[in-house]
Amino acid sequence: MLALLDAWLLAPFEYGFMNRAAVAGLALSLAAPPLGVFLMLRGMSLIGDAMSHAILPGIALGFLFAGFSLPIMSLGGILSGLVVAVLAGSVSQMTGHREDSAMASFFLISLAAGVMLVSLGGSSVDLTHVLFGSVLAVDTTALLLITGIATLIVLMLAIIFRALVVECLDPLFLRGQGVRGGLVHGVFLGLVVLNLTAGFQTLGTLMAVGLMMLPATTARFWSQRLEGLIALAIVIALVANLGGLLLSFHLSLPSGPAIILTAGLAYVLSALFGRHNSLVARHRLRAAPLNTPSTD
Repeated sequence: MLALLDAWLLAPFEYGFMNRAAVAGLALSLAAPPLGVFLMLRGMSLIGDAMSHAILPGIALGFLFAGFSLPIMSLGGILSGLVVAVLAGSVSQMTGHREDSAMASFFLISLAAGVMLVSLGGSSVDLTHVLFGSVLAVDTTALLLITGIATLIVLMLAIIFRALVVECLDPLFLRGQGVRGGLVHGVFLGLVVLNLTAGFQTLGTLMAVGLMMLPATTARFWSQRLEGLIALAIVIALVANLGGLLLSFHLSLPSGPAIILTAGLAYVLSALFGRHNSLVARHRLRAAPLNTPSTD
C-alpha cells in the first residue's frame, strides 16, 4: 500500500519538470484565489474572464518581436491588459455604459486581435501554447518570473486589503475617509492583470482565470466569512494544482485542463454537498420546518 502511494503521489515529483510545475502552481495558488474572492464579492466575476483575453494582444506582439521570450511576452501582456482596463473604464465614464459591457466589447476585440497576431507570426502549435499554456514546460526563468509576480501580488493585496474590504461593503465610507475608490479599484485591476500574465505560461490565456475564479466560487459553498473564503480558496487551488499535475503525469493528460477540471470537480461536489446554498443544504433547510415538533 505504501509503495503504491509513493509511486502515485511522491515519485512523480522526483522529476525536475514536475518540481518546477508544482512550485509555479503553489505560487499562483497563493496569489490568484484571493483576487478571485474579491472579484466575486464585487460582482466582477466575468470581468476576470474578460481581462484574461485582454492580455492576449500584448503577448502576441511580444511573441512576434522576440519569439517565446517569457519576459517580453509577459511585459506585453501586462501593458495590453492595463490599456484595455483603462479604455474600458474611460468608455464607461464617457458614454454612461456599464463597465462590464465595455470590458466585454474590448475582450472580444482583444481575443480576435491576439489570435490573428499569433497566427500571422507562428504556427498552430504556437497558438495552442499561448492559448492553453503548458505548466510542465515551465523552466527556471518562467518559474522566477511567476514566483516574483505572485509575491508582488500578495504584498500589494496585504497593503490594500482593508481598503478593498471597505470598498466592497461601503464605498461611501471609504470616500469619506479621504481614500479614492477609483485608485483602489485601479490598483486591484492591475493586480488581476499581473496575475493573469503570470498564469498564462502555465494555463494559457484562456484558462488562467480558472485558477482565480473556480476556487473562490467553490469556497462560497463552505464559508460565509471573508477570511474563511480566502483560506479555503487557497487550499482548493493547491489541491487542484497538485491533483491535476498527478493526473496529467499518470494518465498522459494535458496539464492545464487537468488542473482546471480538478478545480471544476471540487466546484460541482461543493454545489451538491456544501454547507451553504448547496442542493443538500437547501433541501435540509426546506425539510427543517416539517421536522419541527408542534407546540400546540
